Amino acid sequence: MTNHPLVIILGATASGKTRLAIELAKKLQTEIISADSRQVFKGMDIGTGKDLEEFYTANIPFHLIDIKAAGQHYNVNSFKEDFYAAFLSITNKRKLPILCGGTGMYIHSLLQNSELTAVPTNEEFRRSVQDLTKDQLVSRLENYPAALTHHVDFSSSKRMIRAIEVAEYLQNNTLANQFYPILNPLVIGLVDELETRRSKISNRLLRRLDQGLIEEVEQLLKNGVPVEMLTFYGLEYKFVASYLMKEMDYQTLKEKLTIAICQFAKRQMTFFRKMEKDGVKIKWLAADKELFSLTEEALQYISSNFQLK
Repeated sequence: MTNHPLVIILGATASGKTRLAIELAKKLQTEIISADSRQVFKGMDIGTGKDLEEFYTANIPFHLIDIKAAGQHYNVNSFKEDFYAAFLSITNKRKLPILCGGTGMYIHSLLQNSELTAVPTNEEFRRSVQDLTKDQLVSRLENYPAALTHHVDFSSSKRMIRAIEVAEYLQNNTLANQFYPILNPLVIGLVDELETRRSKISNRLLRRLDQGLIEEVEQLLKNGVPVEMLTFYGLEYKFVASYLMKEMDYQTLKEKLTIAICQFAKRQMTFFRKMEKDGVKIKWLAADKELFSLTEEALQYISSNFQLK
């Protein structure tokens, strides 16, 4: 295969990305790379939906899952380095890699190949600005040359803090050139109607609670992962940690966590739509179709764009 082809399966949480990716990997006799910012951590299985049993049952090799200890940090540039190592490992076997996940920033970093992801994080600096309001962050950004801030996404404080961090670094440092293979990506997105998405999220959360989500978070705390880090990991870990600290009861946990995950799914879809505006072509498929039909539709799209062996 030439031009470094890559199949990408993306979608909001609970859309069924992993299930489709595994079916495609079986059909194409290939391997899957995860694009999930939390599945890299060991011991965070239920809350991140690793679906490891599905991988093992289908005998599908996977990459970038369980590669870091819980409590550590992982960023976009680390992901890019690990992704290309896995990507080359798969393509050297003359297989078509499948990237699957919902962390839009990770996926977009590959498609836009921005060198800015190589700017290291500065935890001390982040702590110094974390309490600033959005207006104050905007004012800080206006102090930097436009060439360093033209890329800024003003939709969240977290992204503006990263933008300030990048601008501050680039004022005093230069980035080494990085040479990665030029990807030929084919992006398939799974999308649900709003009510279907909400129902999937609610039902999946109940399953995860039954499967031991609370016990998983308890074990992470016993293993020495700080509450602050669990809060940083967000969603399930943040809310269950609050529950374990007696800050809410079980019913409130279910209600608040369901709402938070639905809001997160909405933000994911907003990010994917922004990717489209940036020129990324996404082939959207209805996520609620039967798996067989969904797989066949995806395979047809792949075979019409890539020459499969």
